Amino acid sequence: MNEQRHGIHTVSILMVHIVWVTKYRYPVLQGNIQKRCRELVM
Repeated sequence: MNEQRHGIHTVSILMVHIVWVTKYRYPVLQGNIQKRCRELVM
């Protein structure tokens, strides 16, 4: 995700940080679901 984009007078890099917060910080994403979500996002 560190791809540089070039314009006429600019160079930019888009960086993304995703935070998944659930109510009371209950661990929802576990096991195979956690692995699959990581594959889809990354």
